[in-house]
Formats: sequence, structure tokens, C-alpha cells
Amino acid sequence: MALLCVKDLRTYFHTRDGIVKAVNGISFEVEKGKVLGIVGESGSGKSVSCYSLLGLIPIPPGKIESGTACFGGMDLLKCTRKELQKIRGNKISLIFQDPMTCLNPYLTIGFQLIEPLLIHKKNINKQEAYKKATNSLREVGIQDAEKRLGQFPHEFSGGMRQRVMIAMALITEPELLIADEPTTALDVTIQAQILDLIKKLQNEHNTAVMFITHDLGVIAGIADNIMVLYGGSIMESGDTASVYYNPQHPYTRALLDSIPSSHIPGEDLYTIPGQPPDVSKPIPGCPFAPRCEYSADKCTTKPILPKEIEEGHFSACMRVQEGSINIKGVN
Repeated sequence: MALLCVKDLRTYFHTRDGIVKAVNGISFEVEKGKVLGIVGESGSGKSVSCYSLLGLIPIPPGKIESGTACFGGMDLLKCTRKELQKIRGNKISLIFQDPMTCLNPYLTIGFQLIEPLLIHKKNINKQEAYKKATNSLREVGIQDAEKRLGQFPHEFSGGMRQRVMIAMALITEPELLIADEPTTALDVTIQAQILDLIKKLQNEHNTAVMFITHDLGVIAGIADNIMVLYGGSIMESGDTASVYYNPQHPYTRALLDSIPSSHIPGEDLYTIPGQPPDVSKPIPGCPFAPRCEYSADKCTTKPILPKEIEEGHFSACMRVQEGSINIKGVN
């Protein structure tokens, strides 16, 4: 059952240099209790698509040109500011990329943890809120939770601050959690711990998760479904196993080949040739065509919509849809 259903979302930024089509007509669903991994290079539209749902893009220059986002019987894109304030941090929570810039350095961790409860849960008092905050810190693996509530962000390591952000996002028991590259700048050991923690809490609370990352390897063990974005458009989507073991778009295959663990020792790491597209300029066809060794003239003439290749597995590659290339064999 779909908890969130997004259709034809388009978010453009109107600048002096032209209209930047950051998100250009994407549609997807997030099921209750499931994890949707959103993957793509920087500038592909991952974060903008999620921030658009919560009214967090700057307007102007940003503008949501079209689309619907049905959540709990409401269209998030048509909600007023006050309606979104009741949803953000309550029914939908967000973990930002950099916890140090998201935590207020002048306020204690305890104050920042209980604030969402006092705002959204009117039937809870301060004493009960602090008790819940203490339990939340323990739940994310922070020792001496009661003592830690009185400390400030600078007294925590990077991994601990990220755990605080997770505790803050989950303290109101949201239905949907958006994690925007929550493992950025963390070492691989802490990264693995954070991923395990998110998965554990997601299972315990039956929370739906939208997990944003640029690394397909990061979400291999956490996502149920994957959506690959490039140039503001969906290149491929499907369940995790299908996308990993039977990729149906050259861009997905290129991302998989770029994972360091996938290369043969002694050989140079694979890199995708060329540069990401300039989305402020018209892109008549597939945005990946200029970097794709399998592109043909017809790939650059008209938009290519995702098409179901196998049950629940969609690809926006025209040549795959025609059956003229076998992506599985791409190296």
C-alpha cells in the first residue's frame, strides 16, 4: 500500500542564466514500512525532489511547476505553510546531510530533542518529553543518555551527532522518514553502524524511509526499491535485486561499475566519461545520451519515458525498450 504517491513532479529554479529544471517530471511511490533508495550523481535532483514535498525549497527562485504528492489524503504540494508545519517533524521527518550545521550550537541536545514533541504532541509535558528524549538517545546507541541531554553539539563526535539527528527525526514516531545522505563525511565503520541503525529502527517502528545517496553500494543492504535519477529525470526504477543484478539502463550500469569493490585489483577504477548535463538548457532526449557509448541519434530527439521491462522494473532507455542492446553485458 502506497503511503506517499508522487506524480509528475516538476521543480524549476528561475535564474538570470535561465530556467534550471532541477526535477523534470518524476513519479514514484513509497510503501508503508518500506525503504526507497534514491540514487544519482550530485545535481541529479535527489534532494530537491524531497525538499519540494515539504515546502523547503526557496521560493523564489524555486517554483513547483506541476505535480501531485498524495500523503494521508492530502496533496503536500497544495498544502498551506501552516498545514506543512503540522506535518514536518511530525508525520514526516527529515535527516539532513550535515548534522553539525543542523544542530543549534547554542542549545543543548536535550532542548533540541524535546522541541518537536512540545510542538507536535500537545498532550505531553516537559518532564515526559525529557524522559522520551532520554529513551530516544539510548535507542540510537548513545551511552549516558541523561548526562548527554545537557551537553552541546560540539561535545559530540560526527557519528554521535548523526545519531542525535536520527533520534530527533524519530522521536515523534513519523510515518515517513527522509534521510538525505545521512552517512556523508563519516568513516566506513560509523557509516555501517548508521545504516544498521536506520534499518533496525525502521523495522521496529514500521516507518517508511526515503534514503538519498549518490552511492549504489551504500543502499545495497537497506533499500527495498531503488529509483535512479539523472538530470532531474528517472532513468530506472525497480526492486533492489532487479536493479543490482539486472540493470536496464546504461547509467545504472555505469554507477555499478563505479563502485570501488566491483573493479579488478590492479586495474584503474572505472569513471563515467563526460560531465553531468546543464539542466538550465533544453535537453530534447535522454539526458545521459552525451555520455552513453550506446546512444543513437534517436536518443537525442525526444523525451524517453520509463517503460516496464519486467514486472515492477522500469527503464527510460529507448534502446533497452526496443531490445537492441543488452545492458547486462556492459562492462
